[in-house]
Amino acid sequence: MNKVYRIIEKRKIWFTISLIIIAIGMFFIGTKGLEYGLDFKGGTAVEISIGEDFQKKDVDSIIKKYSSDFVSNKTDNKSISIKSANLDSNSVSQIVNALKKKYKKSNLTNQENIGASIGKEARINAIEAVVIAITAMFIYIVIRFEFTYAMAAIISLIHNVLIMLSVYAIARLSIDSSFIAAALTVIGYSINDTIVVFDRIRENHKYMRREDPEVIADASVTQTLARSINTVITVVITLIAVYIFVPSVRNFSEPLLVGVISGCYSSICIASPCWVLIKKHMSKRKKLKTATNKAN
Repeated sequence: MNKVYRIIEKRKIWFTISLIIIAIGMFFIGTKGLEYGLDFKGGTAVEISIGEDFQKKDVDSIIKKYSSDFVSNKTDNKSISIKSANLDSNSVSQIVNALKKKYKKSNLTNQENIGASIGKEARINAIEAVVIAITAMFIYIVIRFEFTYAMAAIISLIHNVLIMLSVYAIARLSIDSSFIAAALTVIGYSINDTIVVFDRIRENHKYMRREDPEVIADASVTQTLARSINTVITVVITLIAVYIFVPSVRNFSEPLLVGVISGCYSSICIASPCWVLIKKHMSKRKKLKTATNKAN
């Protein structure tokens, strides 16, 4: 290995970038809140069969006359789904009738009302799912590696979730069940990338016991850097293709795109520096405890 990238010594830069994004995101959340989707705040979900191929923008222009806060997706070439917090049965009928004037075969195929209490329950369940996933990851890494690795990994995972929330708060993007599914997927993807780096750190530590943890971490990150970047590039290319050509799953591919990029950054620039800081702190405590015992 000819060159070792000094990732760890630049940790203040990486931490500052993350803190700025998260701070701005928390400001938006504190002042404007999050844009919850229909799954979390309640409303009406409608499925309309157009009966023929259509341009989504043409259908959206008709729906806009009856709802200002709707979200629509072209589910296939002949159907469209509509979600809105302020859409009653009368408005739905008006939309269907208006569509029939342009598309003769249009008809309502499904209408579902989601109460606010169900939306609140969904939010609580979503938070519980994320907390359980992160806790399970912590236990696994403690068993597989050791406490210092587990703490660094959990900080990295929490960082990923906060970055995703911050981006969505700043961009005023809607958070729904697809976002939670994407967040859980990103947690799994990110921890896998982080474990690859940590596994290399553990292997190098066997042969570099006298080296400073910072040197070991830099060497390990450098050795796995190409793999991490190449993997995320292939995933990002795929997600961009899905986002562009499969609009019906954009609610899922969009947060995945944010999370995968954040996860790669986190495994390289956040997890390893955190491990170094925790490792050094634990070593200092151990030395201090040993010195105290000898003095007594």
